[in-house]
Amino acid sequence: MLDVHIRTTLRSPDREFVLDAAFRSGAARTALLGPSGSGKSTVLMAIAGLLPGARGHVRVGGQPLLDSAEGIDLPARARGVGLVFQDYALFPHMTVEENLRFGVRRLGHALRPEAHERIGTLMEQFGLEALRNAYPRHLSGGQRQRVALARALATQPRLLLLDEPLSALDTELRARLRAELAEMLERVQVPTLLVTHDLQDVQALAQSVVRIEAGRIVG
Repeated sequence: MLDVHIRTTLRSPDREFVLDAAFRSGAARTALLGPSGSGKSTVLMAIAGLLPGARGHVRVGGQPLLDSAEGIDLPARARGVGLVFQDYALFPHMTVEENLRFGVRRLGHALRPEAHERIGTLMEQFGLEALRNAYPRHLSGGQRQRVALARALATQPRLLLLDEPLSALDTELRARLRAELAEMLERVQVPTLLVTHDLQDVQALAQSVVRIEAGRIVG
């Protein structure tokens, strides 16, 4: 069960944006659907622990990652959340294997045998073994997506967050990778929250949908 209530106010010289979004989902894959500027990515950053000053609560499987009333606000690295950014955010100076190892190394487990085994298993599952020494600039869009997803899963997260993972792709490639991503998510069986503005993403990837508009949940 994912139980979220995020409250925050974002200010810039010409705009103030108030987010007060609350929802619960027991689905394996949930989509947070809304137009650009509705606050969906802000919710994702708050869940991941990357939005300083966020108030409210975030509970995953009953475990609090954030609970302002109780004084709980776990740092990002302690939340057990895997995040795949819109542009995949792969390190260009690292090979595929080094990108996967980086996520585990941040948690201090890089040299443990189980970490080596887990990374090897992920590379096999996602068809990356032949690409282990390749750099991101040499990868196709689908290959970069697989690396980013495998890196997020290398830390064995309790929750996977996907921030518009297909929006940067052209229409033809998006359709193909949407089907590929659906297959990968079904295979790994990690609770997932997907942020998107595309109804086709919802239909292909999600079992439940939460709609957000102007910082509020509307259905």
